[in-house]
Amino acid sequence: MTRLNLVLLVAVLGSAFYLVHLQYESRRLYVALDRAKSHSERLAADHEQLVVQKRAEATPARVQQLATRQLQMRAAHPGITEYVALPASAGADGAVAGAVQTLKGPLSAGGRP
Repeated sequence: MTRLNLVLLVAVLGSAFYLVHLQYESRRLYVALDRAKSHSERLAADHEQLVVQKRAEATPARVQQLATRQLQMRAAHPGITEYVALPASAGADGAVAGAVQTLKGPLSAGGRP
């Protein structure tokens, strides 16, 4: 009878330690899940902020401003447009057999069309 009591005591103590271990793991995993959720929410907020910034940077007015200031581009008009005249003889694949003529409009003061 004493052996049986001793075996049952060891089994109860083992299951108690196992229960404590499971509760500890459960709490640890819950904290990790909570951290992951908060990190996910921060990433989602950052993504939304980046989408808003992307939309702000891609507005037509901003693109026009950058093209004018940084790239020194200007709007096309007939005075600076290049016209290309293709000869009537073209190959089966659309390749042009003759030379291409380029007709240019007047040059600006800087020498650029």
